[in-house]
Amino acid sequence: MGAWKEIMPTDIIMPQMGESIVEGTITKWLKKPGDKVQRDEPLFEISTDKVDAEIPAPASGVLQEIKVSEGTTVGVNTVVGTISADGEGAAKPAPAAAAPKPAAAEEKEVAKPAPAPATAKTAPAKPAPAQESADEEARSSPLVRKIAREHGVALSQISGTGLGGRITKQDILSFIENQSSTAATPSAAAAQPSATAAQSAPASRPAAPPAPAPYPGDLVPMSNMRKLIAKHMIESRRTSAHVHCMYEVDFTRIVNLRARQKNGFEQRHGVRLTFMPFFVRAAIIALQQWPIINATIEGENIRYHRQINVGIAVALDWGLIVPVLKNAGDLNFLGLQRGITDLGERARHKKLKPEDVEGSTFTVTNPGQFGAVFGLPIINQPNSAIMGVGGITKMPLVVTDDDGSDSIAIRSVVHLTLGYDHRLIDGAVADQFMAQVKKNLENWNEEVG
Repeated sequence: MGAWKEIMPTDIIMPQMGESIVEGTITKWLKKPGDKVQRDEPLFEISTDKVDAEIPAPASGVLQEIKVSEGTTVGVNTVVGTISADGEGAAKPAPAAAAPKPAAAEEKEVAKPAPAPATAKTAPAKPAPAQESADEEARSSPLVRKIAREHGVALSQISGTGLGGRITKQDILSFIENQSSTAATPSAAAAQPSATAAQSAPASRPAAPPAPAPYPGDLVPMSNMRKLIAKHMIESRRTSAHVHCMYEVDFTRIVNLRARQKNGFEQRHGVRLTFMPFFVRAAIIALQQWPIINATIEGENIRYHRQINVGIAVALDWGLIVPVLKNAGDLNFLGLQRGITDLGERARHKKLKPEDVEGSTFTVTNPGQFGAVFGLPIINQPNSAIMGVGGITKMPLVVTDDDGSDSIAIRSVVHLTLGYDHRLIDGAVADQFMAQVKKNLENWNEEVG
């Protein structure tokens, strides 16, 4: 007679969201005890001192017990609940919560999509044996070529975002993911799922109702994100000797360039052409000429960073976050646009990871998107400078032609502000840096792809 083996429930643990994270606060459970859950389905939300995140279920089954209630802070690796297989054991209610805190910014960490199965791929076109093969090798790494071979992808189909059009690992992974999505769409529309398949598929989580707006006179607790923003802003004001300078830029050339190329750019690359990569690229060129703007004070020393990591401030409904475009100086224009779009979308859809908001050396913020003429931004520590982008407006300017004659013309104008730490950066250096940014924008001559 075979021995009976008890199936133990699966523990749900508080994950460690980054090396320096030691605890997290459960802000919301997305399931109740007794609810069925699928592996990797969002199960609960946490808030840490880096980012907020949606945590997926570690196994399929039934949520048997919630051990840690909403609003409670516990250390990493703490068991916060259990999942039973096939619903063994009675579901236990969640412990009573003592004054649960409102959920802060949400974030969802998702696994990278699995590569498309071999049967779903179309046969790749054979590259020309000699010259094309040499060109592809010259603009890609051995890892990229290995991935291309495994997935039957011709590198000539991919627009590289590295310097000189070099194809990066992210480029080929994005290309494969887009191919998989495109291939799956028609087949999914044509297929009629069986009743069994429909029942086994996890039910989509309904959108949470919006939190009621506070009434005048209400006293409401700050969210974790709001408390962290307040802490960081006060620390920055206390740390850095803030000074600001502002420059008026004739942005007409770029406005006209974008108007001509935005449709074709999106068709070719599958991403919208925005104004932000123009500002970031102009700043990167100037940072390479004035590396002190990209430096950091460490005690009584100055750290000159090898890389330019640009923080891009993103305004969310629940606060502000600054994801970081790493090694931005190594990207071409297309790479900048793709990186900026990716960070913004992941910030708004709660998919950022802790490493995505760390390591910036220079920050760009864009109050102009809401109509501000300019702003006086607070430095994002430990950076030494932050560039604010104002709104793009049409106004009359005095224009001098090649013969030296002046006239008044309607031009597209933007005001840029540099907030800088006067402990490290002198006013003359800040002005020279911004004059270079202005020159880069007004005399733009780079291809946008």
